[in-house]
Parts: sequence; C-alpha cells; structure tokens
Amino acid sequence: MKRNRVEKKFYLVREDVLPEAMKKTIDAKELLERGKVESVQEAVQQTDLSRSAFYKYRDTVFPFSSIKKEKLVSLFFHLEDRSGTLSKLLSVVASSGCNLLTIHQTIPLQGRANVTLSMNTGNMTMEIDELLTELKKLEFVENVEVLGTGA
Repeated sequence: MKRNRVEKKFYLVREDVLPEAMKKTIDAKELLERGKVESVQEAVQQTDLSRSAFYKYRDTVFPFSSIKKEKLVSLFFHLEDRSGTLSKLLSVVASSGCNLLTIHQTIPLQGRANVTLSMNTGNMTMEIDELLTELKKLEFVENVEVLGTGA
C-alpha cells in the first residue's frame, strides 16, 4: 500500500514581507530558547502576540540563523599571561552553553600566550557574535579570531 506523502516546501523570505505575527512568533521563540522568559504566556505578552498565533506559527517559521547555525567552532586567542586567565576564559565559554572539545595553549613567551579552543555550539544560549563580544571584554584578551566552523 502506497502512502500519500505531502512533501513540504520551504522558502527563504525577507523579514520585511513577513506578517507581524510571524516576526513576533520568532521573537517569542527566541525569548523562550534563551531562557529570558519561563512560559509561552510570558513570551507572547512581551512580544504582544496572541497565544493562538504563536501556536499557529511556532513550528513553521524559523530565523535563517537557526538553519545555518554551525555546530563546531574553533577560536584563536592571544592572551596576556596572568594567573587564572584560562579559567576565566573557559568560564565565559561555559556560561554561553558551548561544550568545549579541545584546548591547545602555547608556552607563554614575553608575557603572552596563544590559546585555541574548539567547541560544539549546538546548545549555545547566545549568538556567536555575542560570545565574541563578551570574550573581547576580558581585560587579558588581546585578540580573538574565529579560525573555522563546521557542521
């Protein structure tokens, strides 16, 4: 017996042509995913969206960044050699929800060390750009670069 399977099509659509309810649904989902709210009710209230619209669109509309999100990222750091710097750096990475896969650190020369971190960003609670901004704020980080990404 052959089953009738309806193939779903997907489209990439510019944000300015989306109905407001779809945009607000994406915003509400983001609030929930990032833990900024604890319930759908809070999310829809903050985004001024009806619950019925949220449930109508929640499984059908997604930000492009969630589709193209890479899961593996390698970062290269140039750090000042101070006691506790690696620990503080790793704490920021861990608080973002990244799972650290590898760490490579050079021997410090002239008060500077290079560190390369490879991590899985699949459970990240922020965008990679936000993490980079947070890492650059650390006083001992002289430079941070994305070496590469992959699935």
